[in-house]
Amino acid sequence: MRILFLADTHLGFDLPTRARIQRRRRGHDFLANYASALTPALAGEVDIVVHGGDVFNRSKPPTSVAWQAFEPLVRVADRGVPVFVVPGNHERGRIPQIRFARHPLIHLFDRPRTFTVDVRGMRVALAGFPSERHDVRTQFVELLEATRWRAVDADARLLCLHQCVEGATVGPNDFMFTTAADVIRARELPAGFCAVLSGHIHRHQVLTRDLRGAPIAAPVLYPGSIERTSVAEANETKGT
Repeated sequence: MRILFLADTHLGFDLPTRARIQRRRRGHDFLANYASALTPALAGEVDIVVHGGDVFNRSKPPTSVAWQAFEPLVRVADRGVPVFVVPGNHERGRIPQIRFARHPLIHLFDRPRTFTVDVRGMRVALAGFPSERHDVRTQFVELLEATRWRAVDADARLLCLHQCVEGATVGPNDFMFTTAADVIRARELPAGFCAVLSGHIHRHQVLTRDLRGAPIAAPVLYPGSIERTSVAEANETKGT
């Protein structure tokens, strides 16, 4: 099966509705990249779309930006492709203006939960929860169990997050996240998942080992952001 995974689109970035200063702005670059990222799904080339969170740059985006975010997702869903969205920290764990995304095939991790879909003869379970902004390190195991992922029969399982897992790196100096309260211990990722799909870290990377060098139960995939949100990301390749 083919899964299109994108995250950290930050729509609305540098796109004020009433600009006080007239200058060149980058907000439309984010919208253009978002449209480009979803092109394979709209062309019927993928089976599932997962958005790993931070759809918007802030928790209360303008209505026009919300519509531009959700309208293509509805078109993807209209093609019969299920869409899954994880609320990110920029949305404060809640996706705003969700009325624009009402569709039977658009699924929101608005609380810890597990969805199942049938793809090419396989039953796929996607478990996840919205971004936890307060000490996810302590709460991770409890949040994961609250999804009830073990109670669902499936041929393949994916864990969808918007969190930082230890070992992730960012910035020109390769800062590594290790033991802070907002960092998940890699060893607490349970066996049984094919992969962990996570947003939040803007650099594309795949984590396969914990801080001690031991293999982790499932690879953690960060697609990175679709566009640069700071100078620190200037030399990073962006995409999905």
